[in-house]
Amino acid sequence: MDRRIVITGLGVLASTGIGKNEFWAGLKEGRSGMKPITLFDMSTCRTKLGGEISDFKAEDILGQKGLRNLDRTTKLTLCASQLAMDDAGIKYPLLEAETDEFGVSLGSTMGSVWSISEFDKEALRNGPRSVNPALFSNTVMNSPASHVSIRFNIQGFNSTISTGFCSSIDAIYYALNMLELYDYNVVLSGGVEEMCEQTYKGFHKIGHLAGSRPGKEEVNCPYDKRRNGIMFGEGAAMVILENLEHARKRNAKIYAEILGYGTCFDPKSRNIYSPKAEGAIEAIKMCLDDAAIGIDDIDYISASGNSTLDCDYMETNAVKNVFGGRAKSIPISSIKSMIGESFSASGALNLAASLGVLEEEFIPPTINYVQPDKRCDLDYVPNKAQKNRVKNILIDSFSPTGSNSTLTIGKYKESRPK
Repeated sequence: MDRRIVITGLGVLASTGIGKNEFWAGLKEGRSGMKPITLFDMSTCRTKLGGEISDFKAEDILGQKGLRNLDRTTKLTLCASQLAMDDAGIKYPLLEAETDEFGVSLGSTMGSVWSISEFDKEALRNGPRSVNPALFSNTVMNSPASHVSIRFNIQGFNSTISTGFCSSIDAIYYALNMLELYDYNVVLSGGVEEMCEQTYKGFHKIGHLAGSRPGKEEVNCPYDKRRNGIMFGEGAAMVILENLEHARKRNAKIYAEILGYGTCFDPKSRNIYSPKAEGAIEAIKMCLDDAAIGIDDIDYISASGNSTLDCDYMETNAVKNVFGGRAKSIPISSIKSMIGESFSASGALNLAASLGVLEEEFIPPTINYVQPDKRCDLDYVPNKAQKNRVKNILIDSFSPTGSNSTLTIGKYKESRPK
């Protein structure tokens, strides 16, 4: 990357905490966000748990005005965005003189599923004329990002990226490109996923959830021998990305610098993680090359591991292939052991956690790690957070449908070696 891009604000909501401080505290404590789901009827499911944000009240953050017709995905996105704007010290709504230099880039894939389903259900039951037209906008995938721009008067570009599990990492990269190549100074970027009945029960039906198949335990334990599927978690994380020069000018606090990005689609993946990890390996290598750093420069890996047999093994294999003899000495942990698999939001939530790692000098644990798996033999930071000073972090985001994206961030330094 030619122009230096830094992170100056963070807003996050997860099942373990709302706001960066509560979120980071939960990671330090190894707190599980898995709890009985209350948002919809679970009587037909073998599984009962998920990473629901049970204390979520959008009005506590946004106020009462303008929320009536918004769905959960949009409310989560708006709350994370406002928290990020507040954290960065950016006043809103933006003034007309500055709004064209500000953009929005959101990762979202299944955010409209509930709204589409409920809207169509009403139309099918009572006819098209019975639907509430005010709810139609929620059925469009780019609605959450659009509402962000409307609320904060952001008149620059507005994009929604949908690449499945990798959506939020790819959305951040899209934002980086806009900052580097065009006249934008600030971008609000990240990802969102809501706890949606249709999505949850769909994954339950195909046996993708832990405990959804007969005889399997409902346990969320990445890299552990007992793992048998994901636990679904909802959340949203948004960051303020800013040109370094612009951040310096307004004397902004800088959390980290974006160093590099890599992506590779693996066509051999057909709804299953490829054990050869060819796409993941290439994505990591591209990311390190883009960052102009070597394998000895990575101090921590924020993992994609989600408690499925294939993903955890594939990621382990990829790390070993890229880092060679050093692989076993790099701590790698999965915050999904605490917050669940949040699909489109997962990469952004990993980024939110990684900012805490840099800021508060700790490495979050992989909780519920009890029975080691011979095929997964790296340092997964089992069960207890580590006190550790970290400079550079690799963030993994891998999908069973072939997408593989990675991001590298580093502790900000006044001058960066070229």
